[in-house]
Amino acid sequence: MQAHALSESASLDSTAERLNLIGLAPDALAEFFEGLGEKRFRARQIMRWVYQRGVLDFNEMTDISLRLRRELQQIARLDLPQVIRVEESADGTRKWLVDVGGGQAVETVYIPEPNRSTLCISSQAGCAMDCSFCATGHSGFNRNLGAEEILGQVLLANRALAARGEKAASHRDRRGSRQGLPGSPSTITNVVFMGMGEPLANYKQVVPVAKLLTDDHGLGLSRRRVTISTAGLVPQIRRLAAECNVALAVSLHAPTDELRDELVPINRRHPIAELLQACWHYAEGLASRQITFEYVMLDGVNDSLRDAARLATLLRDRPAKVNLIPFNSFPGTAYRCSSPEIIERFCTHLRSRGIVATTRRTRGDDIDAACGQLAGQVTNRVRARLGDKRFRGARICAQ
Repeated sequence: MQAHALSESASLDSTAERLNLIGLAPDALAEFFEGLGEKRFRARQIMRWVYQRGVLDFNEMTDISLRLRRELQQIARLDLPQVIRVEESADGTRKWLVDVGGGQAVETVYIPEPNRSTLCISSQAGCAMDCSFCATGHSGFNRNLGAEEILGQVLLANRALAARGEKAASHRDRRGSRQGLPGSPSTITNVVFMGMGEPLANYKQVVPVAKLLTDDHGLGLSRRRVTISTAGLVPQIRRLAAECNVALAVSLHAPTDELRDELVPINRRHPIAELLQACWHYAEGLASRQITFEYVMLDGVNDSLRDAARLATLLRDRPAKVNLIPFNSFPGTAYRCSSPEIIERFCTHLRSRGIVATTRRTRGDDIDAACGQLAGQVTNRVRARLGDKRFRGARICAQ
């Protein structure tokens, strides 16, 4: 028994020492192969096998020499995060609870629709933004996820969907090519960084993943079908505009600084005027030239016609569209969702002022998979939130 335990421990140590190639930037992967005395094009071969064909076994990569395959088995790995639990909603939405180690687990949500299939992925275990209406913010913050853990959510979801025989969405982009995971029996057409965590607070790991999602040798999604959502980290928005101009969604939720300070505490550092200036700069490089502004509808808090008028004044004649989100309740919250009539009135007023406005259809709320409900399992957490006096926002947000 003791010998078996020692052997198992040695095997685990060996696995940990091998480099996980999932999530590596193309240049880093090419340099890895150069270090083995191989040509840089080996990186493109591996990327196509992993991201376009869904192959995670080096032995199945038949255009790579047997010698190199054997070497890769000794020094590298292609590991995905492990799934703890899967839940399925009555409306077809699926949620995976994904183990990211150290007692932490994050949630990934798949939302099927007739002409698209969207995957909502997490970028942090917990969140430090402390938005008052969000379940993740109430969880506290533990750590940033690595690129392999973030991209691994996309790959594991796609494999799970393929195993169920899910059909690829039939959507075609303007160029006529089907968007999604090429060569896969199941195709995810849209990926949104709207799960647990503030993506731009984990900039160094999120951006390489976004680039792999849009890389021709990676997952091949168009830039407009990859969306990064942010509570409003202005320096990172400006940096993202120069480095990775995918679609941007901004959690606005209030038309005045006074109210937004309460709902989205990062506003105390980057108020609305500064945030919008960064957004308009970002829009200059977008093909669609539109920023999506998310606005959660809270009964008696931000849903009056006066709020709608103020919001319209902020966004009128700008490259903006508003996505109204019915509030999804979670344990411990004092907020309530605005009535359907109030939401419709708010939306109608925005449209009458020339604002493109839609109301998000709630999906997966029966399994706590709707917007604002993701909590995962955040243990041994640093109670680091913007609302805490000991919060060191500069340290967390700069990573």
